[in-house]
Amino acid sequence: MDKNMEEKMYEMHAEVCKSMANPTRLKIMNLLREGEKSVEELKKRLGLPKANLSQHLSILRQRRIVSTRRAGLNIYYKVTNPKMIKACDILREVLLEQLQEGEKLARGITKKR
Repeated sequence: MDKNMEEKMYEMHAEVCKSMANPTRLKIMNLLREGEKSVEELKKRLGLPKANLSQHLSILRQRRIVSTRRAGLNIYYKVTNPKMIKACDILREVLLEQLQEGEKLARGITKKR
C-alpha cells in the first residue's frame, strides 16, 4: 500500500471510529444486527425522539455504516457491511474480558483485607 493510500486508510478508520463512539449509535447497530428496521421501529425500540434518532442515523449513513431503502412513506435502515457488526462484537468481547479481569482483581483485593 502506498503512503497516500495508507494515510487515507488511517483517516477513514478514525472517522468510522468517531461515528461509532456514541452509545446510541452502538444501540442502533445492535438492533440492526437483527436485520433491516424502519425508522419508526428504531424510534419505538430505542425510545428516542425522531429528530434525535435522525441525527444519529445521518452520521451512520454519511460514513456508509448503514444504508437506506424507501418503501412508500417508510425509510428502512440496514447495516451496509456485516463485518461492522463483527467488529463491534470483537470489541465487546475485549471489553467484557477487561470487566471480568477488573472484578477478579477487586475480589482479590477484598479477600486480602
